[in-house]
Amino acid sequence: MQINSSEFLVSSPRVEQCPPTSVPEYAFIGRSNVGKSSLINMLTNHSRLAKTSSTPGKTLLINYFRINDQWHLVDLPGYGYAKRGKREQETLKRMISGYILRREQMTCLFVLIDVRLEPQRIDLDFITWLGENGVPFAIVFTKADKQSHAKTEASVSRFLQVLEEQWEELPPHFVTSSQNKLGRDELLDYIDGINRSMSL
Repeated sequence: MQINSSEFLVSSPRVEQCPPTSVPEYAFIGRSNVGKSSLINMLTNHSRLAKTSSTPGKTLLINYFRINDQWHLVDLPGYGYAKRGKREQETLKRMISGYILRREQMTCLFVLIDVRLEPQRIDLDFITWLGENGVPFAIVFTKADKQSHAKTEASVSRFLQVLEEQWEELPPHFVTSSQNKLGRDELLDYIDGINRSMSL
């Protein structure tokens, strides 16, 4: 898939205020500081489409981007809730779960995982929750350029082995790097394949 156009559409504080459209939506989520904004910018070939920040947990709204006038890329708040009060954590939790469970246009949720880390309980619990609720999702391992290829392969294998303890069939997964565009074509082709199956 070629990205010919990408533009910011709107930010919504709640699922009820998301745009009333009928095009498929591909949402991206992950723990704070997993590299979500950098990945979105890499995928769209737009260095400043999603605002990156050195402060984890800056995304507090559901951010919409229109891609090729055919589908929407959705940037969700992270589920790490870096250094936030209990009330704000609950607000973010409701926002995220509301979008994931109630937004009919959401076609696939991409869960970002920092490939350098050991499997984190918060990520595993979130993926289990997705499975329990029948949410279509894929896993995107980020920051592969930060370590050797061998270490990345070992990390991915270790994470998938943990998932296999609970899952009969593993979800699709991709290994990416925002620095060298690793995995870009594979991710976009995956989205394109779903769009084609929906006759877009």
